Formats: sequence, structure tokens, C-alpha cells
Amino acid sequence: MKRITVTVNGVKHEAEVEERELLVYFLREGLGLTGTNVGCDTSSCGTCTIHLDGQSVKACTLLAVQADGAEVTTIEGLANGGLHPMQAAFQEHHGLQCGYCTPGMIMAAVGLLEENPKPSEDEIRHGLEGNLCRCTGYHNIVKAVAAVANG
Repeated sequence: MKRITVTVNGVKHEAEVEERELLVYFLREGLGLTGTNVGCDTSSCGTCTIHLDGQSVKACTLLAVQADGAEVTTIEGLANGGLHPMQAAFQEHHGLQCGYCTPGMIMAAVGLLEENPKPSEDEIRHGLEGNLCRCTGYHNIVKAVAAVANG
């Protein structure tokens, strides 16, 4: 066991974790933040996308001990008293169906716009290609991201 300190959604947490515990399981089971989904455990689907020190990462590819001292933002921490603009855009543009990929997709989209505030449609599609959705065909997801990018 290893003791870690990590700030998640603005709250500092100290915990004992097994050295092989994945960050996604620490967030879900250790902290009860179940908005970060587990899809594939191989980094292929992106349902576990979070922000680690401001960068979009897949939480199934990191060990919890690797987050020691870091700042993590999950889908639960994205909104501050109301829907984040990206969450509202997904709702308005019907960028979700079953909702399973939605938290990771939103986190990836927010990260994309932080890196490239005015992406083209092709850049949006390329920026989200590491996140899989089996329901929407991506059209409405791309519309939602473009709506936020365009104000």
C-alpha cells in the first residue's frame, strides 16, 4: 500500500492505495465519483477520460499512485453550480443517447477546446477520435462541440 495525496474537483484527498490500482477505480470506488465510466480497461474507448493537471487523460491507463500530488477534474467537478457550457451543448444538440460515453466525451471535448479554442469540424472529429460512441454516429456530438467553440 502507498499513501497518496490528490486534489479531485478542488477537494484534497489522502488515501492508502494498492500500487497497482488504476486511477479510474480509485475515483469510482475510493471516492465514489462514478461519473467516470469504465469501458474497456485498454484505453480504446475513452469513457474514463478525465483531466489530470489540466490535460485530458484516460484514467484506465494510469495508476492511482501516478496521480499523487496532482489535480484531477472529473465530470462531477466540471460544472460549478450549474451545467458546464459543454454539458449544456450536449443536451441542447442531442449529443448523447445512452449516455455511457458522454462523461468521457465531454471531458475530451473540453480538453480539445482548451488546446484549440476554434477548431474546424475535421479538427473536432480528429480531437475526439480516441473516444468511442456506439449510438450517435458523432454528428450531434460534433455539433455540440462546435456550438461551444463558436460561442
